[in-house]
Amino acid sequence: MRTMQDWLDSYSGDHQNPTNRLFHWFCVPPIVWSVIALLWAIPVPASLFRPGTVAVAVMVLAFYWYWKHSHRLALALLIAFALLGLLTNLLYYRLGAASLCYLAIGVFVVAWIGQFIGHQFEGRRPSFLTDLSYLLIGPAWLMAKLLRGLGFKQVT
Repeated sequence: MRTMQDWLDSYSGDHQNPTNRLFHWFCVPPIVWSVIALLWAIPVPASLFRPGTVAVAVMVLAFYWYWKHSHRLALALLIAFALLGLLTNLLYYRLGAASLCYLAIGVFVVAWIGQFIGHQFEGRRPSFLTDLSYLLIGPAWLMAKLLRGLGFKQVT
């Protein structure tokens, strides 16, 4: 099984251009939020569940995948998921499900356009086109960079 450091090193190899890296800082978090928001708006039986149940279930699965690879990184990403979930819950009750979906779709499209523009600077295809697991690595890669920037020497 690949270690988280193996995943991060491979992802870094595909993201050497500083402009592409900058695009990732501005695009990956909104993509993560938009996926959470779209999942949040999936209707669930009100007698059994609350809005956001599907999103929380997916975040738990993602957390589990991260936990298997790096406990520290998983905990940091759990905090990010919790903050994004709180934001999404607030927006859900302020905007309603339909408006939240429209906003999330708009953010998703714009952020992915940004990702592909960044990869034009890189001169390489996005990593997830070779392995879908890299869709989970993008947020982890940014979190690892953030943690190192905050002084955490060992993040994986």
